[in-house]
Amino acid sequence: MKFNWGTGIVIAFALFMTFILSYVFKVQSNDKYDHELVVEDYYKKESTVQSEIERQENANALLNKVKIEKTSEGVRIEFPSDFDYSKINGKVSLYRPSSQKLDFEIPLSLSSPHLLIPKSNLASGLWDISIDWEYDGVKFLNKDSFKIE
Repeated sequence: MKFNWGTGIVIAFALFMTFILSYVFKVQSNDKYDHELVVEDYYKKESTVQSEIERQENANALLNKVKIEKTSEGVRIEFPSDFDYSKINGKVSLYRPSSQKLDFEIPLSLSSPHLLIPKSNLASGLWDISIDWEYDGVKFLNKDSFKIE
């Protein structure tokens, strides 16, 4: 058998393909690597983007906006003072980008113009918060991120 450039290139391609395929197999079969989706129903979620934009525009148009503050007790959400807090309903969704298991939702049932999410309910790290609420038939959406240390 003669060893020339063509044979060398074929051997190099075969070794490279073997390396890539073994790496892909290793990553797919190892439980150490996380393969969870960001959102379970991605395409269903994508269809609601326009209504989400409209709700965010409604929230941005308010004179008194929703305030999200990180305090020593946890995360405090302050709703506009010019709204009757008993008429506000909706939900607060907390999303942990690093672990889907830590995500949770809190239904809004206010007894005061603010809501406190205790620090004990939040693991340290980055959190995304989404406040989807309604007042007198108008829907609003506020989104923010914060870090718990």
